[in-house]
Amino acid sequence: MMKLTLTSAALTLALSGGAYAQQGNPGAHFVQNWDQDGNGAVTQAEAQTMRDNLFTTFDADEDGKLSAEEFDAFDAVRAADQKEMRAELGVKAGGGMGKGMWPGMMRAEGGLMRAFNDADGDGAVSREEFVGRTADWFATMDQTGD
Repeated sequence: MMKLTLTSAALTLALSGGAYAQQGNPGAHFVQNWDQDGNGAVTQAEAQTMRDNLFTTFDADEDGKLSAEEFDAFDAVRAADQKEMRAELGVKAGGGMGKGMWPGMMRAEGGLMRAFNDADGDGAVSREEFVGRTADWFATMDQTGD
């Protein structure tokens, strides 16, 4: 249960960056929580470390793979976090996200989905697959190319 609680917190930090976009600085909360050296930017190396941490949190049996059941748990926590974030923002299901927030959230979310991470299509996601997709995921979110 502690592992799942930490996971929920980690995902909230990972995915909530878009929620704060409407307050003037898109992705500020994401940067605040994933910027490990405090320089105001998230590097690909920092993103890789955070993805590795997320993987470790959800690999309940510690076999180096997220089984279908483990990924289902990951999906459920992400869905709950999104629902909570929408409620906090007063956004009703199906709308109101606006151009400023929605595209960034979808890029962040897309990189955490099973189909994106299961490179060999075997139904399980290995640590190598999940962490190895960091560069591709990071590129979809890095709007400045720096």
